[in-house]
Amino acid sequence: MREEKRRRLEGKGWKFGTAQEFLRLSDEEAAYIDLKARLATGLRKRRRRRSLTQADLAKRLQSSQSRIAKMEAGDPSVSLDLLIRSLLILGTSRRELSRIISARSPVPAA
Repeated sequence: MREEKRRRLEGKGWKFGTAQEFLRLSDEEAAYIDLKARLATGLRKRRRRRSLTQADLAKRLQSSQSRIAKMEAGDPSVSLDLLIRSLLILGTSRRELSRIISARSPVPAA
């Protein structure tokens, strides 16, 4: 956003900040959400790279297509365990998994 527009909006009472500030998340909560989002994105990228549909991956996981969609969307009902297990089933190496986990966050921390 342009600085001029931001100043104009702030002058009208608008406030700007991070999602962490808005949702009043602790650093730990924000880190957990970030980790889950990176794993979900990694899963989607690797599935697509292998030219698999969500239904194809669901068969490999003995799950449903809708569950895969939830996993890729970072749905709160999906565990980190399931995301990691799914990445491993897709052939993700420990080194690749480490890269996903340690990647810089696309959203700046507060």
